[in-house]
Amino acid sequence: MPETAAHLSLMQWLSPGFPTGAFAYSHGLEQAIAAGDVTDAGSFAHWLGDVLTHGAGWSDAVLLACGLRGEDLGALDNLARALAGSAERLHETVEQGAAFARAQEGLRGAAVSLRVLPIAVAEAARELPLLPDQIIALFLHSFAANLVSAAVRIVPLGQIAGQRVLAGMHGQITAIARRATQAKTTDIATSAFRAEIAAMQHETLDVRLFKT
Repeated sequence: MPETAAHLSLMQWLSPGFPTGAFAYSHGLEQAIAAGDVTDAGSFAHWLGDVLTHGAGWSDAVLLACGLRGEDLGALDNLARALAGSAERLHETVEQGAAFARAQEGLRGAAVSLRVLPIAVAEAARELPLLPDQIIALFLHSFAANLVSAAVRIVPLGQIAGQRVLAGMHGQITAIARRATQAKTTDIATSAFRAEIAAMQHETLDVRLFKT
């Protein structure tokens, strides 16, 4: 597959139009907004940056990198499930991964294993003639863009303010992706504990627009 076509395929898989249902998940952001932790573009950028660098962004990036370099996908899938800090976080990655696999089955006309999202992406992207840091960066950008979309709707942020936050993450996303390519599963560590607590508290939020 030519490199340009590979880029287009990856962009399709990670786009909002790909039927993973990503729009229905806020990764605990809805609870953080309800609690007053995120109130404007600045506080949202801080929250998102921490999740990317110290939370699920980093762990998913490392899992994706390990999958791309040929490590056992079943073992990585089990580890990813164990790393989910709450029931909602587990549902988020399992349900999106299953939806991603179903869409891949439709595209390929062949059975695809059901795995959590970063491992499902790793399995599909192994065949693409792209550098691992490119794949990881686009995966993280898709994750961040979905949370920006959620913030625009429920903070609420203006569309341009949301895009400024996303643009401000580009350097951070690039650095995380490069670092993840050299990382092993033993390098996974998370400390975005307030985001994990928010995901737990979201389970009992009275009015919810998002699944997580």
